[in-house]
Amino acid sequence: MIVSAGKLSFLCFLASCFNLAVFFLPLFNSHMFELVCENIYYFLFVYFIGTHLIWRLLLTNFLYEVGMRACFLGAIFSWGIFTAVLAPDSYTVFGWYMCVLSFFHYSEFLAISVTNPTTLTIDSYILDHSLDYKIAAATSWVEFFIERWFVPDMKTYRRIAAIGLFLCIGGEILRKLAMYTAGRNFTHTVRSEKGPDQTLVVTGLYSLVRHPSYVGWFYWAVGTQITLLNPLCTVAYALASWKFFNDRIIIEEITLLNFFGYDYMDYQKRVPTGLPLIKGYLLEE
Repeated sequence: MIVSAGKLSFLCFLASCFNLAVFFLPLFNSHMFELVCENIYYFLFVYFIGTHLIWRLLLTNFLYEVGMRACFLGAIFSWGIFTAVLAPDSYTVFGWYMCVLSFFHYSEFLAISVTNPTTLTIDSYILDHSLDYKIAAATSWVEFFIERWFVPDMKTYRRIAAIGLFLCIGGEILRKLAMYTAGRNFTHTVRSEKGPDQTLVVTGLYSLVRHPSYVGWFYWAVGTQITLLNPLCTVAYALASWKFFNDRIIIEEITLLNFFGYDYMDYQKRVPTGLPLIKGYLLEE
């Protein structure tokens, strides 16, 4: 059952995407559609400010923080669609990227509001994941725009970018299914103490790989750079993501071994981590 904050976030995200109705304008007024397209980013900015002010008047405290972030992510998602459809061909893939990035962060909050609402906070959007994450994102933008400036045709290979988009969508679906399967056992942070209702999940996706949510996130991250047609960041993201998840899985499995003992050891023997060359934290009996 989705909690009120989750419902609010969905409403705010949807409201920010409502500007996509512009694409129906040609059915009623083609001149108005052309006028809006000529000034599209002014239109989007004014629309975002307007919806933001409405939520500011209606909401306070935690709900305002929830609504503001959902409104922002919805705006980025819709701007991505406008960029993919209306901008020059060399910007199309950046529009795709804007969509997958904004939807990933929004869906993290929504998924937690459904699967484990007791842990739901503003941080569930994971927009403030870490300084390294922000630096990595900024670096990918710099690479895209530098390469696009000097070699614009390099950013028009949509078939290659579509492979990245497929990885992003597949990784997104895999991660959310993993969160749903784990239910209240899933959290965005590694637990240091076993919760009273925490159980070892070994069914569904967890019967195939030990860390399906990390597998999904790994391929999503690499997919974003293939989508952007960033050769340097594709390699860098793959290496950095591998290092991050290798370290994270070791820390997490130490706690899981403390929580579940031999049951988790047996689970480790039967099921791989799901990530290439990552074995996790293994104990010898």
